[in-house]
Amino acid sequence: MKLPLMKFTAAGDMLIQRLISTEYKGFAEVRDFILRGDARFFNFESIIYREGIWGNSFNGGSFHNSDPRTLAIAKEYGFNMLNFANNHTFDWGYGGLLSTLDALKQTDFVHAGVGMNLDEAAAPAYLDCAEGRVALISMASTIADPAAMAGRQSRRVPGRPGVNALRTESYLEVTPEQYAAVKAIAEDSGINADRTILRAEGYVSLQDEGEVDLGGKLSFRLGTETKHRVSLNEKDMKRLEHAITEAKAQADYILVSIHSHEVSGNAKENPADFLVEFAHRAIDLGAHAVLGHGPHLLRPVEIYKGYPIFYSLGDFMLHNESVTFAPEDIYEKYGLTSDDPLCEVYKKRSRNYTVGLLTDCRMMEAVIPYFEMEDGKLTKLELLPIELGFGQPRYRLGNPSACTDRGILERLAEMSRPYGTEITVDADGIGHVTLK
Repeated sequence: MKLPLMKFTAAGDMLIQRLISTEYKGFAEVRDFILRGDARFFNFESIIYREGIWGNSFNGGSFHNSDPRTLAIAKEYGFNMLNFANNHTFDWGYGGLLSTLDALKQTDFVHAGVGMNLDEAAAPAYLDCAEGRVALISMASTIADPAAMAGRQSRRVPGRPGVNALRTESYLEVTPEQYAAVKAIAEDSGINADRTILRAEGYVSLQDEGEVDLGGKLSFRLGTETKHRVSLNEKDMKRLEHAITEAKAQADYILVSIHSHEVSGNAKENPADFLVEFAHRAIDLGAHAVLGHGPHLLRPVEIYKGYPIFYSLGDFMLHNESVTFAPEDIYEKYGLTSDDPLCEVYKKRSRNYTVGLLTDCRMMEAVIPYFEMEDGKLTKLELLPIELGFGQPRYRLGNPSACTDRGILERLAEMSRPYGTEITVDADGIGHVTLK
């Protein structure tokens, strides 16, 4: 059966903390571009706050909290699908997670990646359009703490609410000389004494020959070179395979969303090697597009086997220092108390506003892709560059407007070229990806 022609738009992180006016200059152009899609996706980089919930013992860097009316603002931009499986899902603990799920029930947003148990979080969500049906599957490799991962129910015990996490295994491959030195350090320092006892009692798994760790924090494996290696958790990948298999039977097109901050090398623009592997495997399993977000800046675009992979779409909205209240924990982290104004936390964190997301123009440059698929094949891919008002007062910046500066797309083209992607820019400032 021939699959229908369908249209898609997608945006990256919507970190909305203010009730903005949608009458600002530039709103209409962004909205109109988003509305070209049948399926219109964004990453909700916050939670819906309600009175009476408390801050968690871990968070994604700040305690994001959004008014329920921010979902109506997202709707005004034209979005109809979202993800909130990310490192901020648990900023306000289970209370924040549940209040967000409850708020989403009052809307018609399709959402995936967070649920009352692992099976629910991992399940595809479906958007029914006039032209066809789209499935959304969401995962997050960057979560604030392992405890944020949802749990599967047993035969007698309910599952645990949380995120559909993509876990990784990280270790350092070292040479024989380095391995001997690390092993000697571990033995001489006694750093593994507690774990050795727990291992003997069965509470910590046995180690393979040629493997040593330092207090359970760093794992070293004997090899032939010195290299940091990261591998995907195959149980999590099997869960993705299961979800895609289910989605194939229920939808025309499948979108996979992935929230990932991790890098390869020393540049934030470079996606981690495991993320590239994940995206390729998602396409191999049957996904039609991979929508990446998380690091707050653009990462390369790749056309893999004829399907688009956006390793990071950048920020759609960035109100990073517009949070107006937070738990005592974040004040204490910076040597303050809640008797101090919250802006003093941001001032200390940013070293008197000299570092941080709001001082880096790359964090305020992004793209919104528009792509068409017909009979399961990508037939068009355009890119609208947007900017978020870099240089404006901090309480006003962060809202998206279309950008006529070719520099955003030229930078994206340069970083995408090693992935075999060619991007040209037309007279109207729209990027076009050459499809081969």
